[in-house]
Amino acid sequence: MTHYSKPLARLVEELQKLPGIGPKSAQRMAFYILKMPLNEVQKFTDAILEAKEKIKYCRNCFNMSSENPCEICVDDKRNRAIICIVAETKDLIALERTREYKGSYHVLQGLISPLDGITPDDLRIKELFERLKNEDIEEIILALNPSIEGEATSMYLTKLIKPLGVKVSRIAFGLPMGADLEYADELTLARALEGRREV
Repeated sequence: MTHYSKPLARLVEELQKLPGIGPKSAQRMAFYILKMPLNEVQKFTDAILEAKEKIKYCRNCFNMSSENPCEICVDDKRNRAIICIVAETKDLIALERTREYKGSYHVLQGLISPLDGITPDDLRIKELFERLKNEDIEEIILALNPSIEGEATSMYLTKLIKPLGVKVSRIAFGLPMGADLEYADELTLARALEGRREV
C-alpha cells in the first residue's frame, strides 16, 4: 500500500478487517467515505461507537441488545415453554422477520467446530442447561445452519437434552447444505419453522 498516503492506507487496512471485504472493496469504501461530508462521517463513526458501547449480551438468552434482559426475554406475550436455539443473533433476527415464532430463544454464540478449536465449552451450552433446570421448558427447537458444524452441534445438544424428557425438534430446511439462515427469505424460514420435526 505504498501508493496510498498513510491515513488512506490505514483506512483501507482497517476496512479489510471486516468479513467479506477484500482489498478492492476496502479501497472503494475508503474513497466513498472520503467523499462523504464530514458531518455524515461523524454520524457514521458515532453510530459505530454507540453500538459498541451500548450493545451487550442478554444475561438470559445471550441475544445482542441494548437492554438486559433483552426485549424478547421481557415480552409477556412470548411462550416461555419453547426455546429456539440459534447460533448467532443474526439468525434470531432472520427468524423474527418471519413473524411466525412466538417463543423464546437461546443464542449459542457459535457452533461446535473442532477444526477451528471451538468446543462445547466455548459456547453458551452450560447456560442453556441452567435454563432447562430452572425453567419449565416443553420443547427445544434447533434452528442451526445445515452445515457440518450445525449438524455436529445439533447432534451434541440432542444427545444431552433428550434424556431430560424435553421434546427436541429441528426446523425443516428448504436450504442447501452450507447455506446460512441470515440469507434465507422470510417464506422459506416460516415454512421451515412450521415443518420442524422431532429429533
